Amino acid sequence: MANLISDMARAVGLPRLKRAAGVVTRRLPIPQPLLMVGPGASTRLAQALADFGHRRLLVVTDAVIVKLGLLQPLTETLTAAGAAFEVFDAITADAPLPVIEAGIARYEAAGCDALLAFGGGSVMDAAKVIGLAAANGKHPRALVGYFKGLRAPPPLYAVPTTAGTGSEATVAAVISDPETHHKLVIADTRLVPRMAALDPCLMTGLPAAITAATGMDALTHAVEAYLGDWGTPYTDRMALAAVAMIYRHLPQAFADGGDLAAREQMALASTYAGLAFTRANVGNVHAIAHQLGGRYGTPHGLANAVLLAPVLHWCGHAVQPRLATLAQRAGLARPDEAVGEAELARRFVASVEQMNQRIGIPGRLAELRAEDIPALAEAACAEADANYPVPVVMSTAACESLLLGLLPAEAEATAAKRARAAKPKGAATRPRG
Repeated sequence: MANLISDMARAVGLPRLKRAAGVVTRRLPIPQPLLMVGPGASTRLAQALADFGHRRLLVVTDAVIVKLGLLQPLTETLTAAGAAFEVFDAITADAPLPVIEAGIARYEAAGCDALLAFGGGSVMDAAKVIGLAAANGKHPRALVGYFKGLRAPPPLYAVPTTAGTGSEATVAAVISDPETHHKLVIADTRLVPRMAALDPCLMTGLPAAITAATGMDALTHAVEAYLGDWGTPYTDRMALAAVAMIYRHLPQAFADGGDLAAREQMALASTYAGLAFTRANVGNVHAIAHQLGGRYGTPHGLANAVLLAPVLHWCGHAVQPRLATLAQRAGLARPDEAVGEAELARRFVASVEQMNQRIGIPGRLAELRAEDIPALAEAACAEADANYPVPVVMSTAACESLLLGLLPAEAEATAAKRARAAKPKGAATRPRG
């Protein structure tokens, strides 16, 4: 009953607020990073930073990147140009709060006045929060939400080493609280990096599994931005371009990690998707994925990849024309082929499943537990309702049903058996979704 009441309250009370937020979002000035693109872009950015005359840069990265030597050309360029910098390489997956706190302490102790994020989404998000917290003298928890910092963060520059998160172009940072197992979102238009280098040479050594998950993460960003209610002609262009590029180049980047052209196109697609969703926002896929990341540590890109097709199956009836357009941009119909909207929409959802199979994304979530599903669904729906312009409001019952379908096969069978045993004789069967 509590779930039903909350579902009804959301359906009645939130649309007006979301419409108002959408008007603001469409008109809000959001800066864009100056992009350097192509092989060697990261060292060209380092040379530019040396010329900017910062007192000292905090280079935020992770230990694996340092161990692999990926950072070395950039730091050598900074050193040769006489630029002072400090390397903080303690960032771990999901940017946990204790690590962020250590980064803030390092930034302040070293007397830094700018930051350079060199890594994946967790590194870039960590750098954003370190800068904002240091500028405002606040703990990161006090910055959770929208525009919680009075003072602007110091200049931030980014070198993404994966093609997926788009954080080099977004207003948001997602970090994690290991005590509560929750993801925390901090958003401010001043978090967008000033400059970003998209260097495909840094991505050629990525394992195929990471290429797959991050590529599907970028696809999810583009699709949710395009299907949501806050899109603009600009975000639609960016989202559709990203979808077309991902369908053309992700399979090749997965099959041949050394293909620089495919890597560069995927890096650009990730940035385009970031430019789209930083204004148009995301949706139910992300709301659910954040709960899985917070509770189980599920990598964000992998969670999005697994969830995208089931969520599209669930809401496809309401966004059929837009799914049809996505199918056309993904190349799922010949120009001379007469195909109706319904068939095109079906093809697009099916193509997401086929893409996952082609690049080794699992169809189920190995860590998901049946007993956690009610709490996960409640938290996911609350996040989506409070933050995202979803085209269809998902009830907690629908979310639970969707998650049940992603249980490992053995766990799903056990959950179904328990449900049958608990169901009173003669009770009607509720359809899924």
